[in-house]
Amino acid sequence: MSGDFAGRVAIVTGASRGIGRTTAARLIERGAGVAVNVRDAARATALAESLGPAALAAPGDVAAPGVIESIVSSTLARFGRIDILVNNAAVALGTRFEQLEPEEWRRAVEVNLTVPFLFTRAVLPVMKAQQYGRILNVSSTAGRMVSTLGGAHYTASKAGLLGLTRASAKELGKYGITVNAVCPGMIDTELTRETASEEQLARYAASYPVPRMGTALEVADLICFVASDRAGYMTGTALDINGGDLMM
Repeated sequence: MSGDFAGRVAIVTGASRGIGRTTAARLIERGAGVAVNVRDAARATALAESLGPAALAAPGDVAAPGVIESIVSSTLARFGRIDILVNNAAVALGTRFEQLEPEEWRRAVEVNLTVPFLFTRAVLPVMKAQQYGRILNVSSTAGRMVSTLGGAHYTASKAGLLGLTRASAKELGKYGITVNAVCPGMIDTELTRETASEEQLARYAASYPVPRMGTALEVADLICFVASDRAGYMTGTALDINGGDLMM
């Protein structure tokens, strides 16, 4: 499928590592230009340089005022269009309910749910003008059920993201814009390994019908499929990729 994204332009938030970085790399491999968002400017620049000339550094905390607009503006200035938005940036903390403070709750909801809304709204004018767009919201098995490692704020915000996916898909389809979500289960990323011990992860993985953790590349390839022209009649969906941990 090399080159099937030639001429397409994507924005990937939370691209510093894991699913975000792998998705950005996969899109570039397949011909897209990609704006890679990382909070720290130096790390964003280093990432873009490592990915090659088709990558644009798009630094900033997407929950901070003006950052989303700046990313959209710089992407248009560099590439002239925006075809794909991957809302991947997330706050994934495991704080238990009784220790969960309102400030941490609000931060998770802001990044995991409000930012995808604001980013979708920000790219809407250019996608409407093109009569084409692919918006991918990275939710989680937590949004379908309940998180294994994350706290209540993670589960609630990821469930809300699925609602946002359906509502925006219903309204934006007439403009040639599809909106879908992917719901990864336990994926072998740096964040996952920072959150649980090797013993815990091995125990969880052994309980799945496919008895292992998923890979970031498997999730990235699913995102790329839904972002492709081959998925043009799919919208408002939530696609599970979890080794059979949740079947519905």
